[in-house]
Amino acid sequence: MHLPKRFLPFVAAGFIALAGANAAEAPIRERIAFNADWRFTKADAGPAPAAGAATPAAQPGFDDAAWRKLALPHDWGIEGPFRQEYPNDTGKLPWWGVAWYRKHFTLPAADAGRRIYLDIDGAMSNAQVWINGRHVGGWPYGYASWRVDLTAHVKPGGANVVAVRLDNPPASSRWYPGGGMYRNVWLVKTAPVHVAQYGTFVTTPVVTQASATVNIDVTVDNRGAATEVQAATEIYALDAAGKRSGQPVARKEPAAPAKAPAGAQVQLSQALAVANPRLWSTASPQRYVAVTTITDKGRLVDVVETPFGIRTIAFDAARGFLLNGSRLTINGVCQHHDLGALGAAINTRALERQLEILREMGVNAIRTSHNPPAPELLELTDRMGFVVVAEAFDTWGIGKTPNDYHLHFDKWHEKDLRAMIRRDRNHPSVIAWSIGNEIVEQGHPEGWKVAARLSEIARGEDRTRPTTAAYNHVGSGYNGFQGAVDVFGYNYKPHEYRNFHEHAPHIPLLGSETASTVSSRGEYFFPVGDDQSKGLANFQVSSYDLSAPPWASPPDKEFRGQDDNPFVAGEFVWTGFDYLGEPTPYNNDATNLLNFTDPAQRQRMAKELESLKKISVPSRSSYFGIVDLAGFRKDRFYLYQARWRPELPMAHLLPHWNWPERAGQVTPVHLYTSGDEAELFLNGKSLGRKQRGPHEYRLRWDDVVYQPGTLRAVSYRNGKPWAEDTVRTTGAAAKLLLSADRQALRADGDDLSFVTVTIADRDGLPVPRTANRVTFSLTGPGEIVATDNGDPTSFESFQSPRRNAFNGLALAIVRPRPGQAGKMVLTATAEGLGSAQVALESKAP
Repeated sequence: MHLPKRFLPFVAAGFIALAGANAAEAPIRERIAFNADWRFTKADAGPAPAAGAATPAAQPGFDDAAWRKLALPHDWGIEGPFRQEYPNDTGKLPWWGVAWYRKHFTLPAADAGRRIYLDIDGAMSNAQVWINGRHVGGWPYGYASWRVDLTAHVKPGGANVVAVRLDNPPASSRWYPGGGMYRNVWLVKTAPVHVAQYGTFVTTPVVTQASATVNIDVTVDNRGAATEVQAATEIYALDAAGKRSGQPVARKEPAAPAKAPAGAQVQLSQALAVANPRLWSTASPQRYVAVTTITDKGRLVDVVETPFGIRTIAFDAARGFLLNGSRLTINGVCQHHDLGALGAAINTRALERQLEILREMGVNAIRTSHNPPAPELLELTDRMGFVVVAEAFDTWGIGKTPNDYHLHFDKWHEKDLRAMIRRDRNHPSVIAWSIGNEIVEQGHPEGWKVAARLSEIARGEDRTRPTTAAYNHVGSGYNGFQGAVDVFGYNYKPHEYRNFHEHAPHIPLLGSETASTVSSRGEYFFPVGDDQSKGLANFQVSSYDLSAPPWASPPDKEFRGQDDNPFVAGEFVWTGFDYLGEPTPYNNDATNLLNFTDPAQRQRMAKELESLKKISVPSRSSYFGIVDLAGFRKDRFYLYQARWRPELPMAHLLPHWNWPERAGQVTPVHLYTSGDEAELFLNGKSLGRKQRGPHEYRLRWDDVVYQPGTLRAVSYRNGKPWAEDTVRTTGAAAKLLLSADRQALRADGDDLSFVTVTIADRDGLPVPRTANRVTFSLTGPGEIVATDNGDPTSFESFQSPRRNAFNGLALAIVRPRPGQAGKMVLTATAEGLGSAQVALESKAP
């Protein structure tokens, strides 16, 4: 059955409707953003209810007029205040507690007879939902996406109230989790017969240059009377913006009607052929969309669109990871879910900016540590061309903190794992399902059986991708865990790659978490040495990139481990960006003891942790990031760029060259370059030409004696000039420079501009080691939503319009007001440095 044009679906205002003659009728399916006009209180409005019990704040007549008005997504924890007495491993922010959200809304009378659902992409945590005073469900896992059915208790044509109670317990996370309805919420309306939530699954079992077989499995949910249903599908190519281009490239007419009993689900399957397919890859992320129509006894009742990609993936024990038949070395990073100064509240532009910065470094892969990601991340990785290992859990049945996920594992692990896979299995960027991270069960004789069970669940939902896990115990490679997953992941074990491969030559191997080097942007401590436990001072870490916790290492050791063992598929560095919480090495988290199996190491680490508990640790965020919390590149960025983008002519010198107190003292100089040799000059005098030898990933001049002036490096490749870098002793701070990552914005209330302020001398050179206090102000239809500087020890509110620069840099984040187009001007001022401005403009979306 080929539908006439008047039945072809189109996307408008966030929902699928019918065009032409049916325009006046109710849309077939609506998916409406449900984020506006919520009321919120960070307090328990009544006693903790038993599941399904009546509670005052859930009742439609409850007076919430005094509650705060806000829009979702919302993270209450990021609003602070910072407190020294709060746990620094979770950011010293108040993310725990009980809170309520309520929303008043009216449904059109025309919605009578339709199914009404509330889809919540994520709520932190232990959510319970009521509609008009009736309990309709909930979900404990704060990272899960889930749905509740409002149909039985909602009032079409009348007023309705949805109430959500969250209970985020303390001691339930090892990092900053955020608190609140921190991901998007949707109101979904369908006919009684409709495609179920996550009810389409697209696979491409056969792919050649000439043709690709596209299989589509559709789950139809019948919430009406017994009937017969059919499905038809058209496939379109998508352009770079995600819009359909041209005519359908494939079409499948419906098969014979299938019986759909009342209150049951029915599975429909179709196979289509796409000629000359455009393959999805990291270099060219080509995508398609399957438009599936469902008819009920010939009457159109639902239309769904499923974006997907055509590609082949495989992990090979000898060749690593293969994308479309060719090896793709995984140059990956691990990412926590917070967005720095914005907290855990999801923002697509902030995620996109992170990915843009990581791509500049050469990143092609993301591991979602240690939980299911926001849907928007995978939409971006599909579009931008990153591969993803999606991770489900940080704990199984044995906890790492008193109130973490282990309390829910027995009852909820299967629901949570299936929900993640069903939601995300159409994303071409997802290449593996990780069932756990550094789980405590590694040391238990029967622990591998849990891994095997989780892998079995994952394969039951999706056999097109392998399972994996991140193991931090050497023994997990030999005690049964290695056979419970399809791809074995080692955390911090480059020295073990060869042994594992010789023991299990048939199992693909991945560096699932690597390096964990720590550094603070722009901080350098002397003397400089290769003892990775050194380089710490003033609750900062030296940026010579030689410091790491006992279980970890500088990047160079991991590079060597992979170069010596090319069968390893690649690595996921801990981490791409700094994140809130876990300020190793300045934390006092006893869970770090889990990283040590040797009793002597555990005993030594326990003593160190005990000593840290006796002092107040002024650290809010991690030091692991290759990029700091504000999005400013650390020196390590260029070490990875040199390795991961070898064809890019680049050179990066460190440290800066403003050291008046070090005149006449040895001040080592390092160079990160994609060249193979380089010559260093100080004030025009050569300090020697060095060639990079085997297993050397940086060039070092360790005996440079400081004198002010100009430090210049010229790198070579195959004997020819390749790239240069220069650092100079600057003048005193004299002015501010402003630079916006984007000046044209959408007036949709979500778009952002990230504006960097640089402290500069009169010649415009950045002045390191400056900490001038900067005040931001904005005119026009927008607001400054956050500021930061990347300093892990800064406890100024992220919402403050004032911020000290940290080593010469600070950041302001500007958001246009929804629906208000116009020009905006951001001004930065600092005493003695005058002011600087940058013009922005918001336009109607």
